[in-house]
Amino acid sequence: MSTASISLTAQSRQENVLIAQGLKRHDEGLLDELIVQYQHRLLRYLLYLTGNREVAEDLFQETWMRVLMRGAQYNGNARFDTWLFTIARNLVIDMRRKRTMVSLDELCENAEDERAFEVPSNGPNPFELYQGYENGQLVAKLLLTLDPLHREVLVLRFHEELSLDEIAHVTAAPLSTVKSRLYRGLAALKPRLEAMTRQQEAL
Repeated sequence: MSTASISLTAQSRQENVLIAQGLKRHDEGLLDELIVQYQHRLLRYLLYLTGNREVAEDLFQETWMRVLMRGAQYNGNARFDTWLFTIARNLVIDMRRKRTMVSLDELCENAEDERAFEVPSNGPNPFELYQGYENGQLVAKLLLTLDPLHREVLVLRFHEELSLDEIAHVTAAPLSTVKSRLYRGLAALKPRLEAMTRQQEAL
């Protein structure tokens, strides 16, 4: 690891510790700063999880209420955004259980297994297609057509830039499951992106 990377990691840890200390003091100024810094990312994540803006906005407010009430539980060992997304995800699961009596893990149409899953390597891989595609709004619509668990991992990995270990923490899933969801999500996204590209080229 380079000196710059080590320095950045140390700085990030220090920032997390300061946030933890501020939340323990119920520092309202800090909470306002955190809301400004993370509001767009949090709302986007909730929109992808729920597919409904009104529901996402309600859960957005509830997430920050939980941060305010349970801030003392954050110890600064993990990144703040990882802890924040974990709270938001748990609220989505609670909502699903109340409304439909199923958990988020049961929303996938097909049961997952723990076996390794490799994406076919013909042409550009799905990651390259996803990263290179410029029309974010259309890509966002395509993501909403994926199974919720696959969509969630793609959003956390590519929009929020969380590591696979951090995604495993947020989703409370084994690392092997996170990798499987990521590969399956990318594999499902690839033909949709290719079809969209062909449609645009035909215009």
